[in-house]
Amino acid sequence: MALTMKTMTMARLQQLIALGLSALAGLWALAAVHSGRPAWAGAGLAAIVLGYGLFMAVEFAVMWVVHGDDPTPRANLRQLLGAWWGAVCAGPRVFCWQQPFQSGRHPDHLPPQAQARAVLLVHGYVCNRGFWNRWMPRLRSRGLPHLAVTLEPGFGSIQAYAGQIEAAVRRIEQATGRAPVIVAHSMGGLAVRAWMAAHDAAARVHRVVTLGTPHHGTWAARWGWTANAREMRPGSALLRALEAAEGERALGRWTCYYSHCDNVVYPASTATLRGADNRHVPGRAHVHLMDHGDVFEEVVSLALEA
Repeated sequence: MALTMKTMTMARLQQLIALGLSALAGLWALAAVHSGRPAWAGAGLAAIVLGYGLFMAVEFAVMWVVHGDDPTPRANLRQLLGAWWGAVCAGPRVFCWQQPFQSGRHPDHLPPQAQARAVLLVHGYVCNRGFWNRWMPRLRSRGLPHLAVTLEPGFGSIQAYAGQIEAAVRRIEQATGRAPVIVAHSMGGLAVRAWMAAHDAAARVHRVVTLGTPHHGTWAARWGWTANAREMRPGSALLRALEAAEGERALGRWTCYYSHCDNVVYPASTATLRGADNRHVPGRAHVHLMDHGDVFEEVVSLALEA
């Protein structure tokens, strides 16, 4: 079978991108040295780094403008700069190393007769289970069972991920006999909602924690052309169907973390749900929400509940 965008795993796609950029930088350096201009080699690398930083700066500028009259307080310059730097540092680590080359580094951990609830980790758009590589060793060190999924195909419909989440929850139920705590980043929160609607599964979870999930869509999705990106546009058929299938009472066990510096999901309040425990995390970029210590400790606390 020919390898296409539809059949290629996210890890393989990001490997090709990372290796391609590395090869381009290497060829540039060789050409610079061969032409007797070694200083150009450093200039080429600087151009890649500065170009990435500039691209991220444009994202934050658009987010700030689109904020409009959103009820979430508007970020100040210091918060924006801090979030931009967090995104610049976290992005290459996640998308050029953890996900393409380290997605299998930490296996799922579902020991028999575990005393705590298991944590199910669900990644977001253009991601895989490697997104959670910093979480999994910490969960294990705290004695918490956990399972991280990779939702494939990476550019498929969000509704199609429901079956994969169902299989993961069944594994946890069989291993622990208890309802899990689900933690979902970005699009992963919509996949969890789609799973709940498809399997009438609201009673099969202890708590759900979402980080920067576009529950009401995101302005940035208007530029997306893939099936799951289109489903994250405000007012999409998927979002309307999920809202119609849910009640505020069912969302009472949800905690939604969101930020006014989220450079992917904005305006900020689109990452909240009526009836959920909505918690604003100031000054955090989209990917960098994962590294907030309070979020991790809250998940640990929920997993240790009776």
